[in-house]
Amino acid sequence: MHTQEKNLGAKVSDAVAATVGSWPFIIIQSSLLFLWICANILGWVKAWDPYPFILLNLALSFQAAYTAPIIMMSQNRESQLDRAKAEKDYDVNLKAELEIELLHEKMDMMREQEIKRLTVLVEELSEAVLKLKKIE
Repeated sequence: MHTQEKNLGAKVSDAVAATVGSWPFIIIQSSLLFLWICANILGWVKAWDPYPFILLNLALSFQAAYTAPIIMMSQNRESQLDRAKAEKDYDVNLKAELEIELLHEKMDMMREQEIKRLTVLVEELSEAVLKLKKIE
């Protein structure tokens, strides 16, 4: 299959999708959210984002607003690659099917020739046996 070189956007979207869709990302993000909430509730530092955590909501909204389209771009590109691969697989399978049909035709033809040859041999053998019986 012809491989296309990825442009910068494709590389970035694949990297973001791979990162966001990983356990380390989930664990790190969950830890940061936990620390953010604890720091603001328990008062370890002066609460810069008191409950209901408007700043945290804004940050997560920004993350979602940019992450979702980037992941969709990566998925669309992967979908195009999968479609191209499926088309190539179809072409290969079609060609293989035609080759198999040709082989079947050749085998049938060879079988018919073999049957004709064996029929002639059986007839010759039968004639020879009849001649031998007449001689005896």
